[in-house]
Amino acid sequence: MAEKQERQRRRPEEEEEEEAEAEAEDRSCESSDDCYTSEDEGTEDYRRGGYHAVRIGDAFKGGRYVVQSKLGWGHFSTVWLAWDTQSSRYVALKVQKSAQHYTEAAMDEITILQQIAEGDPEDKKCVVKLLDHFKHSGPNGQHVCMVFEYLGDNLLTLIKYTDYRGLPLHMVKEICFHVLVGLDYLHRQLSIIHTDLKPENILLLTMIDPLKDPGKSGVPLILPNSKENNVSIAGVGKDVRALNGSLTKNQKKKIRQKAKRAAQVCMEKKVSVEAESAETSAASDTCQSTKSDLGPNEDQSTIPSKLTEAGGIKDSGMRGNKRGSRSVRQKLLASLDLKCKLVDFGNACWTYKQFTNDIQTRQYRCPEVILGSKYSTSADLWSFACICFELATGDVLFDPHSGDNFDRDEE
Repeated sequence: MAEKQERQRRRPEEEEEEEAEAEAEDRSCESSDDCYTSEDEGTEDYRRGGYHAVRIGDAFKGGRYVVQSKLGWGHFSTVWLAWDTQSSRYVALKVQKSAQHYTEAAMDEITILQQIAEGDPEDKKCVVKLLDHFKHSGPNGQHVCMVFEYLGDNLLTLIKYTDYRGLPLHMVKEICFHVLVGLDYLHRQLSIIHTDLKPENILLLTMIDPLKDPGKSGVPLILPNSKENNVSIAGVGKDVRALNGSLTKNQKKKIRQKAKRAAQVCMEKKVSVEAESAETSAASDTCQSTKSDLGPNEDQSTIPSKLTEAGGIKDSGMRGNKRGSRSVRQKLLASLDLKCKLVDFGNACWTYKQFTNDIQTRQYRCPEVILGSKYSTSADLWSFACICFELATGDVLFDPHSGDNFDRDEE
């Protein structure tokens, strides 16, 4: 996630340093649980103007979106897996910090996302779809919320599945094709520059491990917590209550009934024969591998948690052997659908309307930006080329490090 400084939208340089160091640490000590210091966003920003304290079972927009689990976080927002009770599907719910400059950034992002969606009604351009947006009031202020289609793992997680050894070139080419379709659409049709293209901001359409896909795993839905809903409704201002209205007992009853029916459908849903076979094989191999990793005094009941930890950006999943044995990972990669979409337009701009000259995460930053010159759509293509190298080799093409006598950009 690139910095935002102009109009107070870009985050401070030290935050980018912290994120870069955390990612470097993540790469260097992949197999140690003690190495991870950035698995969550911490508590210091849960204050006025900061994050909204989301809890599992919380309902948003008059009970329509019910939070199921946490997907990840960024310096601007937290992201949650939610169940859309109206459309009966999983969605990704992004809850922005409430300070004014974060709200302005969110509104800019929504404008760009709406333009993207309007130009791609058939959903063929390999770019994420914004499904809904609204404002939610809480103890820390009013938060802009965005609802996206629920996608799969990001490309960094895919790279980790290869133990940073890289993907076969035919797989790299297929991924790159979809990325280029998305970039061509953004650049030529919409004059939009992503400005922060990196593996974390490209998502596969499915999870690498089907057992981690909530739509296939049969995990029961979490129902709305009416007590918590009452608390959140009580804290909403009069204008918002007038807009959304309080939930009646009948509405709550209908929501619960619909969620229960959807949960039953999920439990009874059968995965295709091929997928089921692959999952059974993967689960069996992974169980055997995990059992062999357990010490003589370690409880066998820890195996399920090791099998089902969720992956994604800045979360606690996908650590070392928790992805299973190498043979299991190879089987999963061999059967993987490589279709993907570009996501995270929080730093995007137009070629004719740019918010700042300070863009891109350093490992993917193009020379013209480093030199402080003008930039355009070619900045995204530089980042794309860096990603191609990383997919093929498992290593970053450029890896700037801080030092006492030089700036990281000088490398």
